[in-house]
Amino acid sequence: MDFELTEDQETIRKAVVGLLRDFDDRYWMEKDRDHRFPEEFYAAVANGGWLGLTIPEEYGGHGLGITEATLLLEEVARSGGGMNAASSIHMSIFGMQPVVVHGSEELKRRTLPRVATGDLHVCFGVTEPEAGLDTANITTFARRNGDHYVVNGRKVWISKAVESEKILLLTRTTKVDEVARRTDGMTLFLTDLDRDRIDVRPIPKMGRNAVTSNELFIDELRVPVEDRVGEEGQGFRYLLDGLNPERMLIAAEALGIGRVALEKAVSYGNERLVFGRPIGMNQAIQFPLADSLARLDAAELILRKATWLYDNGRPCGREANTAKYLCADAGFTAADRALQTHGGMGYSEEYHVARYFREARLMKIAPISQEMILNYLGSHTLGMPRSY
Repeated sequence: MDFELTEDQETIRKAVVGLLRDFDDRYWMEKDRDHRFPEEFYAAVANGGWLGLTIPEEYGGHGLGITEATLLLEEVARSGGGMNAASSIHMSIFGMQPVVVHGSEELKRRTLPRVATGDLHVCFGVTEPEAGLDTANITTFARRNGDHYVVNGRKVWISKAVESEKILLLTRTTKVDEVARRTDGMTLFLTDLDRDRIDVRPIPKMGRNAVTSNELFIDELRVPVEDRVGEEGQGFRYLLDGLNPERMLIAAEALGIGRVALEKAVSYGNERLVFGRPIGMNQAIQFPLADSLARLDAAELILRKATWLYDNGRPCGREANTAKYLCADAGFTAADRALQTHGGMGYSEEYHVARYFREARLMKIAPISQEMILNYLGSHTLGMPRSY
């Protein structure tokens, strides 16, 4: 067993750390406070060529794997940018995988080079208000009309819709009561986010406010057949190609937030004097932080195994889901303990741990809840009766 990163992987990590020095905690605090997209950060990442990390070389990318992508996004989150930083580039780094694998050559050449350069912002339209995590129950419908489809419906929690030019949109093309399996009859499109036909409404939320989350109201949107990803009715199957990598990326981001929160807590514990001595001398402070270190280290190991399995073409559902579950839990716990270590000042914005706390909490909900991860492990790995 070899736990060492390759020379190229170490180079990627160090280069990203160097780029991120220009974007400190204050930068992210101001972006979050003002609800402004981090355009300077996005441009720096794009100009560095990082957005094309996993896009195949023939479409302007570097053709690297999910391991390299998780290293990149872990450092992005760990820089202090948290989910504001990671969410601004997450979709570009790996979200186009269904298009890479199943899109037509024309669609790939038309879109992927622009994603790689950062010129094209894309959002991901799957979740709906009534369906929630029950993706097979979506009702947004695409009706074929000659050389195009007409789409009507609603989507919710769509990140970056305000900034995006295109949307990777999952629809139904056959109603759920007319298919043999509930996951049949769904079709995936990569198409224009036409503001004349799509009403984009930002959702007020607890944190990660530099990147919007939105509800979309789709009314008679015309989608050319050329914007369809793969075959009609196979969209859910194509979507699966991106689910395990998405869990790994989220795990890496949670890990990064946990690491920076722990670093802040240790620093404060060593410097803050109460009753004439550093508070870090107290076991009530020191032991929870040491426990979080152990939990973050353990969670990182299963993440590394998951990315190795994926990059080597091996089944990784168990490991990808476990990594998301453990990293989200360890990252949030570390952020919570960092806030507690700071006491009353942790509740202020001065030390930034309150922002880490808000953003780490998101990881236990999105893109899938911890409970649904346990459902997967219980039924698919342990072989117990499915409860959903």
